[in-house]
Amino acid sequence: MGRRKETITYPSGTFSTSMSSGNASGMGLDFASQDGDAESQQQQHYRPRVSYYMREQAGNFHYGKQHPMKPHRLTLTNHLVLNYGLHKYMDVFEPRRATEEEIREFHAQDYIEFLKRVTPENQDTMASCFAEFNIGDDCPIFDGMWDFSQIYSGASIEAARKLVSGSTDIAVNWMGGLHHAKKYEPSGFCYVNDIVLAILQLLRYYPRILYVDIDIHHGDGVQEAFYTTDRVMTCSFHKYNGDFFPGTGAIDEMGSGLGKFYAVNVPLQDGIDDRSYTQLFKTIMTAVMETFRPSAVVLQCGADSLGLDRLGVFNLSIAAHGECVRFMRRFGVPLLCLGGGGYTVRNVARCWTYETGIVCGTELPKALPQTVYNDFFSPDYSLHPLISGKIVNHNSKAYLNALTARILEQLRYLKGAPSVQMNEAPPDIQGFLESQELHDKDTQSDRNKDAKDDRAGRREHLAEFYESDHDQDE
Repeated sequence: MGRRKETITYPSGTFSTSMSSGNASGMGLDFASQDGDAESQQQQHYRPRVSYYMREQAGNFHYGKQHPMKPHRLTLTNHLVLNYGLHKYMDVFEPRRATEEEIREFHAQDYIEFLKRVTPENQDTMASCFAEFNIGDDCPIFDGMWDFSQIYSGASIEAARKLVSGSTDIAVNWMGGLHHAKKYEPSGFCYVNDIVLAILQLLRYYPRILYVDIDIHHGDGVQEAFYTTDRVMTCSFHKYNGDFFPGTGAIDEMGSGLGKFYAVNVPLQDGIDDRSYTQLFKTIMTAVMETFRPSAVVLQCGADSLGLDRLGVFNLSIAAHGECVRFMRRFGVPLLCLGGGGYTVRNVARCWTYETGIVCGTELPKALPQTVYNDFFSPDYSLHPLISGKIVNHNSKAYLNALTARILEQLRYLKGAPSVQMNEAPPDIQGFLESQELHDKDTQSDRNKDAKDDRAGRREHLAEFYESDHDQDE
C-alpha cells in the first residue's frame, strides 16, 4: 500500500492505523463533500417548532467565589438571546420546578433527603455525610442548592414532555446538561442528572433515544445510567488520557448485557481543531444515525470544549461547536438541546446564543446586541471572537482515522436498530399529555387572536413596534 503502519496506544485500548487507501477515502472525513446543494435547499424549507426554557432565578445561584461553575452564564445567554430577537422565532417558557417524586425516578431517596436538608448554615452538623455523598471542592454546599437542582431538572423534564406531546420539534434548556451526577451522589459540579430524568421521560413514548455529548468531559453519569440497555445509545466526544476528569470514556467502554456496543466513546487528545473535530463528528454521527435510527436525540452542548475555556484544552471555535448542533438538526428528528460545562462565561453565552439561532434557522449578526452586560464581552463585542489555535493539536490524522475505523467497526456489530415492544404509555405520562394538549390548544387559541406569522415564520404581535416591510404603523 505504501502506507506506514503505526500503532496508537491509549490507556485503555490499542488499535492500528494501518488501512487501505480505499478505506481511508471512504471514511467520510471530507467536510465539504457531506454538504451538498440539495441538502442545503432541503434545510431552507425545514422550519421546526422550537421551545426555549429559561428561568431568571437560575442565574442567581452561586457555587462559591473560587468555583469555576458560574450559573450567571445563563443570565448572559438569555439577555443575548432576547436582545437578538430570537424569542420571535420560538415559544419561550418559564418551567416549573421538578418534584421530589420526579427526581426520585433516578436518584436514591437518601441522597435526595440529604440535598433537601443540607444548607451552608447546618453543614457542620451534617459533615459526617460528606464523604458518603461526595461533597467537597467540586461539589460544595451552597445556598439554594436543592432549589437550583429542581429548577434546571424541571426544565429538562418539561422539555422532554413537550417533545413527547408532539407540540414542539426542538426543545432548548441551557440550564440543564449536568451529565456527571450519579444515582447516589453528585459529581463534577452536577447534583441532579437532568439528562437521565429527561431521557426516562422520552423512553415512555419513543422506542430508541440517542444521547450525544460534545462537552470536553466524558458524559459518565448518563453512560452509567443506560450502560445495560439497547434502547439508549450514548455517544460522547471528549478528552481522555486516564487522568482527565472524570477518568472514564475509553474507547473500549462499549456497554454490557443488552447494552453491549450501545455506548460509543470518542477519546480525543489536547488541541483538536475545527476541521478535525467537525469531520470526525459528522462521520461518526452519520454512521450512528443510520445504524441506530433513533426516535429522538438528546444533545448535550457543553461549551468547555471551546478554545480558551478555563478548564478546557481544545481549540474549537464557536462556529465549529455550532456546526455539530446544525448537523444534528438536519436529521429532522425530535431534538432536546441542553447546556453543560463551560467556564469562560462570556464565551459560553456567545456559544449558546449562536446555537439558539441555529436551531431557529436564523443567522445572527456578528456584532453583539446592546445589553446591560456589555462589559463582559469587551473589547471585541463580537459573537465570534478568536478563541481557537492556542493549543498544539496532538490528534494526528493517523490517530483520528484509526479512531473512526474502530468506532465504525463497533457499530457494525449492532446489525441494525433494535426492535422494541411498545405498550400503551403509562397513565401518568398519558394524563399529562392530555391535560397539556388542552392547555396548549387554549393558549394557542388566545395567541392567534392577537398574533400572526410573517413570511419568515416569526411570531409577531400586532401591536409590536418596529420598522420593517411589515410595519403596522403606515
